[in-house]
Amino acid sequence: MTTSIDDNGRTRRNILVLGATGGTGRLIVQDALARGHRVTALVRSPDKAGDLQGAQLIVGDARNDAALRKALGGQDAVISSLGTALSPFRKVTTLSTSTRALVNAMKAEGVARLVAITGIGAGDSRGHGGFVYDRLILPLLLRNVYADKNRQEAIIRDSGLDWVIVRPAMLNDKPGGRAVRALTDLSGFHGGTIARADVASFVVDQVSDDSFLRRAPLITW
Repeated sequence: MTTSIDDNGRTRRNILVLGATGGTGRLIVQDALARGHRVTALVRSPDKAGDLQGAQLIVGDARNDAALRKALGGQDAVISSLGTALSPFRKVTTLSTSTRALVNAMKAEGVARLVAITGIGAGDSRGHGGFVYDRLILPLLLRNVYADKNRQEAIIRDSGLDWVIVRPAMLNDKPGGRAVRALTDLSGFHGGTIARADVASFVVDQVSDDSFLRRAPLITW
C-alpha cells in the first residue's frame, strides 16, 4: 500500500469512497479528509456532491467497469458505503452487482484494500437486532435489501482482497465521539445503536488497521 506523510506527520493514503453522497458516506469523506487522506468520490450526480469540498469527484455509476477503473487509478484503498432504497416487494441487486464489478475492477487495477459497510442483520448477525427489528422491520421492510447485502458479503469474502466488512447497529444522527464496541462474538447481544459519525471514524480506521482484516465486526455503542 502506498503511503506518504503530511506536514503534521500523519500517514496519508489515497482512498476511493463509493456512496459518498449518502448520510454516512458524507461523514466518511469528511473524516478521511480531516486526517489528511486524499479522497476520491465516485458519484452519479455531482449536484448532490456540492458539500464534499476537498474530495476529487469522478462522475460515474458504481456498477460500470470503466467508471470504476478510472476512479481506482492510483488508489490505495476503497471504502464502500453504498446503500439502496427500501424494496419490500421487489428483488434488490444493486449492492451485489456493484460489489462484483468493484472487486473485478480492484483486481484489475491492483488495489487490495476494501472496507465495506453492510449492517446488522447481514450474515451471522441476523437475529441480533432486537425484537422489533428482527421480527418486524427486517422481515417486512428490509428482507430484499438484506438478501442482497448477504450476496454482497459473500462476494467480498470470496474476493481474495484485503477486506473488512463493517456491520453497524441501528444508525442515528447524534454527535459522535462515544466509545465504539466492535463485536465478532454476538452471543447475548441484541439491539444497539450507533451514530453515523462514529461509524465513519471506525470505517476510516480500517483503511490502515489490520485488527479486523478479513473479519466482519458489528459496531455499536
